[in-house]
Amino acid sequence: MAGVQSVQALAATTLAALPPEFVRSEGERPGATTFRGSDAPEIPVIDMAAPRCGARVAEAAAEWGLFQVVNHGVPAAAMAELQRVGREFFALPQEEKARYAMDASSGKIEGYGSKLQKDLEGKKTWVDFFFHNLAPPAMVNHDIWPKHPAGYREANDEYCRHMQRLTRELFEHLSTALGLHGGAMWEAFGGDDLVFLQKINFYPPCPEPELTLGVPPHTDMSTLTVLVPNDVQGLQVCKDGHWHDAKYIPDALIIHIGDQIEILSNGRYKAVLHRTKVNKEKTRMSWPVFVEPPPEHVVGPHPQFITDGSPAKYKTKKYKEYRHCKINKLPM
Repeated sequence: MAGVQSVQALAATTLAALPPEFVRSEGERPGATTFRGSDAPEIPVIDMAAPRCGARVAEAAAEWGLFQVVNHGVPAAAMAELQRVGREFFALPQEEKARYAMDASSGKIEGYGSKLQKDLEGKKTWVDFFFHNLAPPAMVNHDIWPKHPAGYREANDEYCRHMQRLTRELFEHLSTALGLHGGAMWEAFGGDDLVFLQKINFYPPCPEPELTLGVPPHTDMSTLTVLVPNDVQGLQVCKDGHWHDAKYIPDALIIHIGDQIEILSNGRYKAVLHRTKVNKEKTRMSWPVFVEPPPEHVVGPHPQFITDGSPAKYKTKKYKEYRHCKINKLPM
């Protein structure tokens, strides 16, 4: 990353037009493909303290693959502190951020960068990001965590504890709705060895936001993703062939169903296809936590969901093999 201009640094220059390497094909441009009708369906919002919330979680996971939760038990102060240290990291001088540059040659994704997955058309996305593991302790390298701003480590450690509790609760709802015991998903994905990976996305103002994307259409390779955004709209979800805005709700957390839950459920739950728009005047940021199986852990369809009438729809493989194929756009 050092010596390579970040999107944040590029946006700080006076751009009259979007550089061509950021311009998406017509079929991907959000200005032309966002659903504008008044009858757009509403993305589910689930009160985690309400009766039958577990059934609603399962319904949303099957129908949408994405939902927002309120009364989720994560203190507003913990969310605000996570956001504060993230904003202050991206406000540091470019030379300071570049000290944490991702080393693409190592095959690891921790660090500061602007490109992760291979793009078959060679297009760039309007985003910088920072990745690092939060848990388990054996997979955490605090040398990668920023030394500045003050409180960065404490904010992330506290937030991780809340993510571990909420993930277990969501897994329990999703497991029992499938007829499995409450701890089935937690155990199937690695239990206490589950990996919690923090990402900070930074989408600076863009001169022609209708022509580009912050993140192109994709499903998350994780089990699930828990995301907190700032108040700038950007996340979009594909439903019934149309792209819909996921409207910002203050203090809500956005839950994405990822590939591994779709695989384990043999397609009963759906990984959500989503993308991110950017804004002309405002910086958008988001803080997703990806909950992943350990690299050597094997995931495949649960035996209970494989019958003569419903064969396995997905291959069983180690998570690290799945991740390698996904990042490099290789056959699964």
